[in-house]
Amino acid sequence: MKFRGTDTYVATDDLTVAVSAAVTLERPLLVKGEPGTGKTELARQVSQALGLKMFEWNIKSTTKAQQGLYEYDAVSRLRDSQLGEERVHDVSNYIRQGKLWQAFDSEEKVVLLIDEIDKADIEFPNDLLQELDKMEFHVYETGETVRARQRPIVIITSNNEKELPDAFLRRCFFHYIRFPDEETMKKIVAVHHPGIKEKLLAEALTQFYEIRDQQGLKKKPSTSEVLDWLKLILAEDLTAEDLRRDGADALPKLHGALLKNEQDVHLFERLAFMARRQR
Repeated sequence: MKFRGTDTYVATDDLTVAVSAAVTLERPLLVKGEPGTGKTELARQVSQALGLKMFEWNIKSTTKAQQGLYEYDAVSRLRDSQLGEERVHDVSNYIRQGKLWQAFDSEEKVVLLIDEIDKADIEFPNDLLQELDKMEFHVYETGETVRARQRPIVIITSNNEKELPDAFLRRCFFHYIRFPDEETMKKIVAVHHPGIKEKLLAEALTQFYEIRDQQGLKKKPSTSEVLDWLKLILAEDLTAEDLRRDGADALPKLHGALLKNEQDVHLFERLAFMARRQR
């Protein structure tokens, strides 16, 4: 199984190598990178390119590892017992399968995405070590052991909000998605905005990378944000000349697509003010 990217996803050579290595080693692929660099989308595109079904487990701060395996609804069973329901005698009626169980239970190979694992408690990755390593787990309420029929391709994303345990990292193949350089970004833009004028794109990307390189910026704009910005530029039918700024106007046109907090907006306003004073 070789992933080469798709018509809607530009995959760099090192990323395709990482996916192939994880598949060959049968280890989870841990993908890190800035928000908006396509980590989550990678799993969807691997699923599409290889023709595999995907199970997506979105992690929140309150998510527990057990929820990925299964959940036992003891409250419903107690209520049914009080009502004299016949189904109460079969505990499996109160077991709800989690995303790992669903992936393990599939007759065919699937892609399992564990998205933003670093949002959960620090113990969360450790609680999944054995399940991801041995591809099995025990259901205590029924006494059964669930084993993966086909070992899924596991893709785990992290925004680096917190460090992951060493024991967990040892079991993964790691890849960091670097922020695209200008040439790669042009390829990405061509996928989403085919036919954009070269002069307009050159001016827009020049400004975009200048903004990203600005010292003191709290949140750098990402790939998804530059694509949104270009969509607005095209919708407004702006030209390269319309985009050009001078010192008195440091904020880019339609800057709300790129700058996402008031500190960064104020930073560019201060730069414009200082430029005007120096005239």
